Amino acid sequence: MPERPLPHHDGSPLHVSTQAPALGETVRVRLRVPKDFGALAWVGTRSNPNREPRFSEAVLVASVDGWDWWEASVEVENPVHGYRWLLVGEDGRQHWLNQLGLFTTETRDHDDYRLVAHPAPPEWAAESVLYQVFPDRFARSDAAAARPTPDWAIPADWSDPVDEVPPGRSAQFFGGDLDGVRERLDHLERLGVNLLYLTPVFPARSNHRYDASTFDAVDPLLGGDDALVRLVEEAHRRGIRVIGDLTSNHSGDAHEWFRAAQADPAAPERSFYYLRDEAQDGGYESWLGVPSLPKFDWSSPELRRRFIEGPDSIVARYLKPPFSLDGWRIDVANMTGRLGGEDLNAEVRQAIRRTMLDVNPDTILLGESTNDAASDFQGDAWDGAMTYTPFTRPLWSWLQEPGSVGGGGIGFALQRVPNYDGRDFHAAHVRFAAEFPWRTRLATMNALDTHDTPRFRTSARSGTVPVAFGLAVTLPGIPVVWAGDEFGLTGIDGEASRTPIPWGSEADAAVAPVLDTYASLVALRRAHSVLATGGIRWLAVGEDALAFVRESAEESVLVFAARTAATLEVAAAAMDATDAAAPLFGDARLAASDGLVHLAADGPAFAAWSLPGVAAPAWG
Repeated sequence: MPERPLPHHDGSPLHVSTQAPALGETVRVRLRVPKDFGALAWVGTRSNPNREPRFSEAVLVASVDGWDWWEASVEVENPVHGYRWLLVGEDGRQHWLNQLGLFTTETRDHDDYRLVAHPAPPEWAAESVLYQVFPDRFARSDAAAARPTPDWAIPADWSDPVDEVPPGRSAQFFGGDLDGVRERLDHLERLGVNLLYLTPVFPARSNHRYDASTFDAVDPLLGGDDALVRLVEEAHRRGIRVIGDLTSNHSGDAHEWFRAAQADPAAPERSFYYLRDEAQDGGYESWLGVPSLPKFDWSSPELRRRFIEGPDSIVARYLKPPFSLDGWRIDVANMTGRLGGEDLNAEVRQAIRRTMLDVNPDTILLGESTNDAASDFQGDAWDGAMTYTPFTRPLWSWLQEPGSVGGGGIGFALQRVPNYDGRDFHAAHVRFAAEFPWRTRLATMNALDTHDTPRFRTSARSGTVPVAFGLAVTLPGIPVVWAGDEFGLTGIDGEASRTPIPWGSEADAAVAPVLDTYASLVALRRAHSVLATGGIRWLAVGEDALAFVRESAEESVLVFAARTAATLEVAAAAMDATDAAAPLFGDARLAASDGLVHLAADGPAFAAWSLPGVAAPAWG
């Protein structure tokens, strides 16, 4: 039997009067309660400012389409202000509502809704569809052929297979460059993406360039500073923003700072790293013990001055003309500033964000955190997360072939990915997404895969790529296309997924439908702003299918995703005006009868329908 509709609240404009409150501001919040939920004696919020409970009684402001709308006022007393709803029935029963759902027992502060008074992400963040490029493998301009192969590299032709084992794993060199990216911007326009993320572009001694030898220039092998300027200018002309990639946790062992530190104990750069006394063999701390990636010591004021603080820092330099990047993705953000008993992570991330706000407040800061990222992502610096727990790993577990090997990569354990049914996917997604403030969630990356993971298609159930990417574009967050996914590429681990793009195959019978699917789903996302900023209300979850609705006052979009033939039933009272549903994508079936809405598919399917906006009382 379908579940009856339940009280609902989320951080969207339907339920919260402002998305960017100031400290001390009073914010109005609203709760929707179904008419048949039961008589209520008291409704309101419980906050916990300064670790002391504070209650605010709500008033009934409207009854519309079978829902009662309750409104309470909450003063934002801390930079991150948590609150939950309390509903007391006339029979004395209590229900608590937080980001995890509805409970009959008291809930934890950890799972509260959150109002954030820190500076907000740029308005364009939630509207973004991100395309990730690994420069060495994306495209070569004609100029690339004239550049000498560096001494560390093993040259490869564009059609060569990726070498997955050392030394080729980091040294295989295909020679893609930034002018090559610029020359392929037509492809990004065809897909409809509007945010380009470049993995590192600084000189290094590897194909991935996460071992920078300097941050003061763009790698000449990529075309140098001028090539980055040309790329950003042309991307901006086409309405595509561009963000770069910085390693705040480490440099390369060939970095000029590290070499100066090793050469002279009195050098100021000595304080930039965790260098041991020469009597202790001259060793140093590095990322996961990899010698080529010495770890930064962020207790150094000089390191902060050069790298992250002020208008002359590295962070600032590339956000200003002539480069004019639109933000940064920070590599290994979760490990930055942390070693043993030392934890300077908050100081570092907040300094980076202050610098960005001073130089150009309309920029985005994304932090990589491969596991549970919640503690670092409460709005004090990172606008959003590059993480795998809310979306990527649950998605793989639901849509992979049973028994598939997850493969290597930062985002996945070196073990089999567990098998989930739809209820498991929903539980994992909600549990991890609930740890973020709403606006952080909207700027967090929904990635099927990245340059650090196997490609999703490698182990996916037949026919589920549209299901997976459909969820990426319709769940709250920034959809991500890792370059090559739209060509149907596969790869068993992070290195094997760094595949040269097979240009010229776009019209092939095996590629064209994949490209069309990606472009159509990106178009769906960009044509309906409710998918970027609207609320989310889950309607039904089964073993093989799930359904939810994204909602705003202007429009709602109903989403149905199935990994095989499946049917879901939703109580008609949980949805408004299904008779006015207009198909947007897919060929699943929607029908209403006997007080139920039936959603069905004959096989793997992703479908979406447009519905009228929510009839909500206007904010006074």
